Amino acid sequence: MGVVLARRLRGELDVVMVRKLRAPGAPEYAVGAVDETGWTYVTPQAAGAGATPEYLEEEKRRQLLEMRRRRMLYTPTRASIPVEGRTAIVVDDGLATGATMLAALHAVRERKPVCLVCAVPVASAESLELVRPFADEVVCIAAPAGFAAVGQFYQSFPQVEDAEVVDMLRAPP
Repeated sequence: MGVVLARRLRGELDVVMVRKLRAPGAPEYAVGAVDETGWTYVTPQAAGAGATPEYLEEEKRRQLLEMRRRRMLYTPTRASIPVEGRTAIVVDDGLATGATMLAALHAVRERKPVCLVCAVPVASAESLELVRPFADEVVCIAAPAGFAAVGQFYQSFPQVEDAEVVDMLRAPP
């Protein structure tokens, strides 16, 4: 989605490294998120999902290691594209809990864009309310009632493999 948007707007494409903090025994359920700097958001539901402070610290450590691995793979020879004084659009395929988008918005806000936009095709109403205070603008095509998971709104919803990300980041705009 970011590739298409960057091309349409004649902008630059970069990646914001964030990872969800997975619930114990339910790896698809986010109980929080962490960015590359270690800044962490923990959902109010985390404790109820069995995420103790010790579990969260260990999960954070695992996700930071994975982000370092991906950073070395995705952009080994360059720094992140500067956004200071520019409009930055953070794109995702959808928002279920909003935790990873919140971490991404926080990470990009620290880099001082003049305007920070969250853009998603679909989201739960709750996740939109969570991220709205962290963005200057939120663009979402649909926030349907009965939202359960992002994948329910796609005919095909495969994982994006590392090699695909590398190719997209290296492709000319």
